[in-house]
Amino acid sequence: MIESAIAWLLSVLAAPQVGLTSVFLVSLISATLVPLGSEPAVFAVVKANPALFWAAIGVATIGNTLGGAIDYWMGYQAKRSFARERQSRWFHWLERYGAKTMLLSWLPGIGDPLCTLGGWLHLPFWPSIAYMAIGKLLRYLTMTTLLLYVPDGFWRSIAHLLG
Repeated sequence: MIESAIAWLLSVLAAPQVGLTSVFLVSLISATLVPLGSEPAVFAVVKANPALFWAAIGVATIGNTLGGAIDYWMGYQAKRSFARERQSRWFHWLERYGAKTMLLSWLPGIGDPLCTLGGWLHLPFWPSIAYMAIGKLLRYLTMTTLLLYVPDGFWRSIAHLLG
């Protein structure tokens, strides 16, 4: 059921007339705990219309940062329910470095839960959001630039090797 819902959502977002809207929605959704990558959407829009490079990067950064804020809020609200988990090393590390740890929110697999833990620990909201935005902007800038400047034949050969 979830797979069919995700397939439907992706087919709707793949419509060419909703380019930047798709980038925003996919970036927002992928920043929550839903396993969805937003880089392919950003790359597709930029590849189809190179003039939208900065617009797509900006929209993806905003969407992904808002998704990180949602994760932060979920962690903030969940704190009461799981107070004993506070003894783990992740919490000590986050408490030690504070909002700056949100720079790592761009990392696949741990970035989104990291935002949730930041909310759980009640790290300062606006500095956390600012660091999230910086980290996510750098990710989109790096990934999209890399995808644009590596020849298409390379990506096709990688796809062929993977199946």
